Amino acid sequence: MKKLLSLFLTVAMACSLAVTASAAEEPAAAASDPDLTGSIVILHTNDVHGGIAGYAQVAAQKQYYQKCGAYVLLFDAGDFIQGDPTVSASQGETAVELMNLAGYDAAALGNHEFDYGYDNLVKLSRKAKFPILSANTLYNGKTAFGDNKIFTAPDGTRIGVFGLETPETATKAHPGKIKGVTFPAGQEMFKIAQNQVNALKSQGCGRIVCLGHLGIDSESAGNRSIDLLNAVKGIDIFIDGHSHSDLEAVKAATNGTGKVGDTLLTSTGTKLASIGCIIMDKDSISVKSLPTAELTTTPDKVVAARAAAIQKQIDDDYGTVFAKTTYELNGAKAPNGNRDGETNLGNLITDALIWGARQNGEAVDAAVTNGGGIRATIKAGDITKKDVNTVLPFGNTLSIVKVTGAELLEALEASTYCTPDALGGFPQVSGIAFTVDTAKTYDAGSLYPDSTYHAPKSINRVTIQSVGGKPFDAKAVYTIATNDFMAAGGDTYYAFKTASANYDIGVPMDEVLMDYITTELKGVVGDTYAKSQGRITVVKAEAPAEEPAKPVTPPAVKPAEPAGDGGETSYTVVSGDCLWNISYHFYGSGAKFTRIASANGLKPPYLINIGQVLVIPAA
Repeated sequence: MKKLLSLFLTVAMACSLAVTASAAEEPAAAASDPDLTGSIVILHTNDVHGGIAGYAQVAAQKQYYQKCGAYVLLFDAGDFIQGDPTVSASQGETAVELMNLAGYDAAALGNHEFDYGYDNLVKLSRKAKFPILSANTLYNGKTAFGDNKIFTAPDGTRIGVFGLETPETATKAHPGKIKGVTFPAGQEMFKIAQNQVNALKSQGCGRIVCLGHLGIDSESAGNRSIDLLNAVKGIDIFIDGHSHSDLEAVKAATNGTGKVGDTLLTSTGTKLASIGCIIMDKDSISVKSLPTAELTTTPDKVVAARAAAIQKQIDDDYGTVFAKTTYELNGAKAPNGNRDGETNLGNLITDALIWGARQNGEAVDAAVTNGGGIRATIKAGDITKKDVNTVLPFGNTLSIVKVTGAELLEALEASTYCTPDALGGFPQVSGIAFTVDTAKTYDAGSLYPDSTYHAPKSINRVTIQSVGGKPFDAKAVYTIATNDFMAAGGDTYYAFKTASANYDIGVPMDEVLMDYITTELKGVVGDTYAKSQGRITVVKAEAPAEEPAKPVTPPAVKPAEPAGDGGETSYTVVSGDCLWNISYHFYGSGAKFTRIASANGLKPPYLINIGQVLVIPAA
């Protein structure tokens, strides 16, 4: 087992991203764990969303790096209490319990930490054995939780860590559950962050880490991690969440560098598919992602046993099959998902909302729900309560709003402002046919009150063809079935909050959906929902004509330069290099890289930097 682990680490570290270049680890032949004495290792997770089986491996990785001699910190960048019945059924208590067992040292808040209300979050924070950090989450104008925490490594290095929450929480959390809570945005958030950096540096912190739940998605523009890092100086590492981005997505958003200015930006996907790993030495920082399924360390037995017990309880409570579906029901985010277009699952849910409203005596014309509220796919075959609860995990209830045609048009314009880019507010509909012309520019007006979204100054992109089977009338009053989150103005739906009539029926959405399937569809989701039905038309902007492809020359190792006597040469490190590849070029074997490392005084994890001149011993 030890040899297999060593081999994995060798390959992973040999091609890991450094701040300025790449690094290499011991070759497989060495068959030994790296000596990380004096190193600081930060393991991190984000957007776990109920992927609790992975916590046992998280705990094992922390123990492993401690065994290698490193000072190890374990952080989470938010959205850990919601996403699956294993955590949502307890309103996050089981998530905190497992994080305590795994040995987390700090966590940032995500927007979904507020799904069960501010009071519930306060209760969870008291049960957590780690600080919950958010410098821009205020309750009645004062910091609601901790803003920062200082950790001191054995060599005396002080690591200052502070948290930031996405300001979108103001509209992504149910307004009724966060009364008194505010989330400073934009320049105000940037100022808070800079003040945190300055305060931590004044306390002797040599490394500054931000745990941020800001993301890099275009819908968050103005409040993204990359926006903040262009305005705030002095952050060494920004560990991000919210957009479920992996390292490749982060690199794509930073021109392939993984950096914004002097700050390393990193994120590690969702549901513990990977564990982020940052290794810091005095003069260098490297980052990599550890695919959880490929790790060979033995999962922590205590954490694994508790996660398995939680999973069994949920399976026992929620695992009964109550229906079947002939077709896979699309719960994807994007592309071609619920946040950028019509889906068969969105159709099914909104049809259920209309049916449920009418079962409760409401004469509704149509239904609208937000694509971001649809959280999972249901595969063809059996459907269980757990499947439905995973799709609709928020506990939202069926609500009714009465809006004019003009107000409905405004809501649809606002909720598709960045289409075809993904947006949580993207409308899934029933009883409505509309078109979004993405070739036209969204005419942004002022911000909606207490929101990060702009109202449309004019209607440019959306055209409604019909509502309730009749031609659209801007002056008509329509009765719309929706969810309580949207009725309260969540996401982009301020027009619903200010509707002439707005009331909650109180029936949970997941129950409405299950009742619709069992009663109306007789327990089988069949051909009606084989695919989307043309309720929403997204007109794509014409792509510019492509230029003829230019031939690409593969990068080559820079030629060696003479460097003194004894047959030695020198080599200047370029982007993408690692010691293994350099060794292979000069010696015909990557395994001989230790000769280069020894000649240049390099020690594990053998970090090299772009522009660094290496001595290459004679073959």
